[in-house]
Amino acid sequence: MQVGYRFRCYPTPDQQAILLRWIGCQRFIYNAKVGEDRYYRVFQRKTLALAGEHAPIDQEYARFKCRELTPWLYEVPSQILRNGAVRWKTAYSRFFQRLGGRPTIQRKSGPQSVWLTNELFSFEAAGGATPEEVSYRLSIGKGKFPVGVIPYTAHRPHKIPASITLTVDAGHWYVSFNIDDDLPLPTPQEIAAELASWPETELRASAVGVDRGVTVPVFASTGMCAGLSDVQQQRLRKKERARKRWQRRMARRVKGSSGQRKAAHRVARCHQYARSVRLDFAHQTSYRLVESAGVRLLVFEALRVKAMSARPKAKQNETGQWLKNQASAKAGLNSKILASAWGKTLVFAQYKALRRNKLVVTVPPHYSSQECSRCGHTHPENRPTQAEFVCQGCGFRTNADHNASRVIRDRGVALVRSGEFSPVGRKKTMRMRTKVGAGCSEPEPIQAPTPGETSVRRQAVSRKAQKSVNPETPATSRRL
Repeated sequence: MQVGYRFRCYPTPDQQAILLRWIGCQRFIYNAKVGEDRYYRVFQRKTLALAGEHAPIDQEYARFKCRELTPWLYEVPSQILRNGAVRWKTAYSRFFQRLGGRPTIQRKSGPQSVWLTNELFSFEAAGGATPEEVSYRLSIGKGKFPVGVIPYTAHRPHKIPASITLTVDAGHWYVSFNIDDDLPLPTPQEIAAELASWPETELRASAVGVDRGVTVPVFASTGMCAGLSDVQQQRLRKKERARKRWQRRMARRVKGSSGQRKAAHRVARCHQYARSVRLDFAHQTSYRLVESAGVRLLVFEALRVKAMSARPKAKQNETGQWLKNQASAKAGLNSKILASAWGKTLVFAQYKALRRNKLVVTVPPHYSSQECSRCGHTHPENRPTQAEFVCQGCGFRTNADHNASRVIRDRGVALVRSGEFSPVGRKKTMRMRTKVGAGCSEPEPIQAPTPGETSVRRQAVSRKAQKSVNPETPATSRRL
């Protein structure tokens, strides 16, 4: 199975300047491909002679290099530019398979990354703490474009990857890659078929229901509850106040000045801290759930987090006057929902459970907080307060979140035993017949070209249109 790694790395200021130039050039090629695609699609709608022709979906990038207009592209390895075109082609393959929209312009703000193939890096074996351990030294660059050795902190052993990605986020640098560990991985269908043959009492004893809420982010049927510590919450509130303060300062400063860049960096650091805290919470919580002794089945609610955190729609009366729609209160609830890391906890638990031959399922969340886990009686008055559950049918009294987690567990057990469980299929992006790296400059896709999008017309019909093919003239594209 594929295993991902992400380590902190520490390039020197000179190395950072070179890597930032590589990031900018690769982003330029990606954006140029996006602009070219938009130009062709607009041109075919505006010109009758090109009706029925389609934009080129290829990985060519040489037409964007020019000694007079783009001399900086000659200051980086050609593999950097090629990988930018490959990234654009891969993004378009996701669009064809309905995994996302069309590729869009990448901006300078936010996290930036550069994808490096095996021509531009090497992992050199170095001595570890013990003779059995092997550590590596990461060397970046090639003969004409050297960068040097970049120290990185490998908190766990790994193999040598075929490609890596260097990312900078708020001044912090990371090296990430994925490798295949050659270990067999069971499918969810196989695990579900095994658990379906178990007796109901035995399956219920090895199942754990997980209720996710705003007050208590995670509450398990075993009694385990997880949430951010008091120190983390205090620091997050402090970072939030600092973020708002630096955003106000950034808005008052001159656009493009060093002061505005400094304020933007401070805002990014505040966002990065909050994101790191949520990721750490999701990883630790999912690990605790999966590593529980005797657990083979984890049941979550199928929450639509995106829809639950959407802003309320504006409302008008008969005269056209805008009415109050509780947008301010909904904004506070949305921030709490997004800060609870519901989605990340589920995603992390799914792949961690699969590695340990365990199953994660999702069940409908309807009325799980009003249903009694003992007798099944469902009524809104069963939950008189936020934290208390009192069944009006049998008098069962317990914590509301604990009762909801037990209801969720029973629904998951019934789903698995019924044999109706079917995991949501995940579409895969385009696979390459050959690796993108040494000895192959233009990879060839396995899949057949998508109908209606790959019929390429390399040249326009008229001489005037031929002069307009160059995507480096955005003014022409805007006039169209």
